[in-house]
Amino acid sequence: MAHYETDGRKYVPYENRCGNESIVYFTRDLSPEGIMKVYEKINANINGKTAVKLHTGEPHGPNIIPPSWVKEFLAKELPDATIVETNTYYDGDRYTTEQHRKTLEVNGWTFCPVDIMDEDGTEMLPVKGGKWFSEMSVGDHMKNYDSMLVLTHFKGHVQGGFGGSNKNIGIGCADGRIGKGMIHGKDGNQWGSLEEELMEKITESTKATIDSFGKNIAYINVMRNMSVSCDCEGVAAEPVVTPNVGILASLDILALDQACVDIIFSMKEEEHRAMVERMVSRHGLRQLSYMKELGMGNDKYVLIDLDNDEARITSNDAVIGLKPFPQMRA
Repeated sequence: MAHYETDGRKYVPYENRCGNESIVYFTRDLSPEGIMKVYEKINANINGKTAVKLHTGEPHGPNIIPPSWVKEFLAKELPDATIVETNTYYDGDRYTTEQHRKTLEVNGWTFCPVDIMDEDGTEMLPVKGGKWFSEMSVGDHMKNYDSMLVLTHFKGHVQGGFGGSNKNIGIGCADGRIGKGMIHGKDGNQWGSLEEELMEKITESTKATIDSFGKNIAYINVMRNMSVSCDCEGVAAEPVVTPNVGILASLDILALDQACVDIIFSMKEEEHRAMVERMVSRHGLRQLSYMKELGMGNDKYVLIDLDNDEARITSNDAVIGLKPFPQMRA
């Protein structure tokens, strides 16, 4: 029987992992062209009516993926796509649909349709193999889409430790009242879920969404302007202290989030101190091991370097001294 590390404070080195390897694509090109470069490697099953799941941010949030980048990318690659979001669980500038739409306008998300998926109600999706949930409540507009591109700003998170594709879907597709309450609440306490329990609940919520799309889902993580704070903290976010990296993409959500975490852990101590402390102190690494436990992907992978003739970089190399990523030393 496979063993999974259930302590979300413990980082599992690559050599201690087992199982198959997935493919993760990488470019250092932090630009709309960089997004296009990785997208073209993972887009085979993005078709029909397409949802693009973004974190569109609180008003004037400084670290979100620039809307101008997304505008250029969508115009060239997905001109008929719709950005999708849900309302927040906390009271703020995205709590109601009316507030949310004002914030979208402030932040510049006005160049294409934005669907607040829980605007008109919710639907329950099955959670297969979960220990906390048998179903999860999501915005009922999700059923209107044939495929989903998960376009994530990778960063820290005040409760989750880090926010990658798993958090973007697990929290971001759950509706603002029921689903997010299921994830965060415990024993009548609105914010009772913490540490391993919270990571597992986020991940089970993600599983409900990705199972519903099947093969018609793909993932991109943008490692830029990485604060220990999530974009839900807006202008109150902690300063960016982690070097920019590039853009990574995969059809395997676990391999992608794991690769980003590996890159952070492999930085110099002064470069990653704040981010590693945030991940470990919140038990955030349990997101990764629980994804593996639920069969959501592989934590071993091969990086395909799109800037160097698609050179194959073993993930062992990728986490030793950052040799494949010299630009991170700049």
